[in-house]
Amino acid sequence: MVIAFSSPSSISTSFNYNARSKHTIGFVQFPSISTFCLSSNRSLPRITISSCQHSSKFHHINELDNEFLHELPIPRWHRGSKVFVTLPFDTLDSQGKIKKLKVLTYSLKSLSLAGVEGIVMEVYWGLVEKYLPLSYDWRGYLEIVALARHFGLKVRAVLAFHELGVAGSSCWIPLPYWVRHAMLEEPDMAFSDRFGRKNKEYISFGCDVLPVLKGRSPIQTYSDFMKSFRDTFKEYLGITVTGVQVGMGPAGELRYPSCPSHKLASSWRTRELGEFHCYDKYMLASLNACAQNMGMHEWGNSGPLGTGNLMHNPEETKFFKSDGSWNTPYGRFFLEWYSGMLLLHGERLCMAAENVFWGTGVSISTKLAGMHWHYRTDSHPSELTAGYYNTSVRDGYLPIARMLAKYGVTMCCTWFELLDSDEKEVHPHSSPEGLLRQILLAARACDLPFDGGNSGETFNERSLQQVLRMTKFYSEGLDELFFSFNFVRMGKTLFDRQNWACFTAFVQEISRVGNVQAKLNLRVQLSAPSTSTIKRTRTGIAYC
Repeated sequence: MVIAFSSPSSISTSFNYNARSKHTIGFVQFPSISTFCLSSNRSLPRITISSCQHSSKFHHINELDNEFLHELPIPRWHRGSKVFVTLPFDTLDSQGKIKKLKVLTYSLKSLSLAGVEGIVMEVYWGLVEKYLPLSYDWRGYLEIVALARHFGLKVRAVLAFHELGVAGSSCWIPLPYWVRHAMLEEPDMAFSDRFGRKNKEYISFGCDVLPVLKGRSPIQTYSDFMKSFRDTFKEYLGITVTGVQVGMGPAGELRYPSCPSHKLASSWRTRELGEFHCYDKYMLASLNACAQNMGMHEWGNSGPLGTGNLMHNPEETKFFKSDGSWNTPYGRFFLEWYSGMLLLHGERLCMAAENVFWGTGVSISTKLAGMHWHYRTDSHPSELTAGYYNTSVRDGYLPIARMLAKYGVTMCCTWFELLDSDEKEVHPHSSPEGLLRQILLAARACDLPFDGGNSGETFNERSLQQVLRMTKFYSEGLDELFFSFNFVRMGKTLFDRQNWACFTAFVQEISRVGNVQAKLNLRVQLSAPSTSTIKRTRTGIAYC
């Protein structure tokens, strides 16, 4: 059953204009917001980062039902930037309804005027197929897409098959009720570490093709969800909905839950080694079968020994130290299997997405995690436990890039704004820049489009220049590869007066980088983009 009503009349009557033309923008009537008129035929001055504190023309509205106050400078240049902005986690309530329609309406209008290409809409399995299998409720998401279309914004939908947050938090979206009930009946559907601790953010890769969900396998269930999305949003696909990012693990990232997602945002995250999650019976059965095929039965009983605890120095562990067992025949066997299971899971979902969305005009993408806090060690433990077999003697991201290229899937990752110099203050072995460069080179080697993003709401000029620097590292000299940027995320902080002025300047500059015409200094007036540069650009990534 699919519940997919058209947008309520209260929304549709809020607009009295067609999609924005390239000439003028007529009068627009918003709910409880004064009508105003804009024209794009005026002489348009350019806003730069250096002028962020000097913007004086703002449109003000009163607070709406205790919702935050927007003070929005209207930037005056043409659209065309390939920047997307992720919607807040709590855009929809627990019943799948828009929480603050008036604020969302005005916010989308502001993004459109700023030259933003579109929005990233996270579509949670736990909200849409909440109570019963094959019973979908898309109404809240349909309203969001309708709003975006009225403002001429594109939409990238992130199909999120993971749990968001933790129980009791303000933004907790668990897996569907019937999936959690199935996990209670069969606990090994959840990932497990060596201590028997269960992680229920995402269903274990070990039962990908087993009928553990009311007669369906997880891959079949994800595929049915994608089909329902495709059929429900059919009129928008390729026009308004231009991209679909497929969640492939915890936090929507292709990885194991080596560390609970809510911990990854903690200030001490850079010290965690992570835990191998291969101890549910389905993963152990696969490991055992692989070991028997190798004629090494003893290798299939459990994960590696001597991995220490989460806060250990890698050099104090038997497995992760420079001359540890990670680089022995056993270590290579285990890590090949462990990363291979991750790669197989990703390929199954890429194949399912390709079959569902073929011919719809949308691009498919998926997201990698940035486990950079042990990048300067030989063994890269935080990457290994997440499923990325990347060490000082092996490239773990090239096989992923090749797999994605096989299905035409765009690679996504965040942390574009992070600097090694800042991270070293927390942990000397971290290198977000080094990890990002390696992943970008893998994408270039496989002719992959790339969607970049930031890992937090950062507005200082130093961070924005770092984004431009890493963006240019990927795109420089490439006429046929495609890049776009997702800004995380829309909210009160973004619409702060000074932040908003800086953001609108950044939108213009990142667009010029995409056309191989940007200079790194945001204060410098740049020449017009060349028409001989990048010919098309994919949509931005979701998630932070």
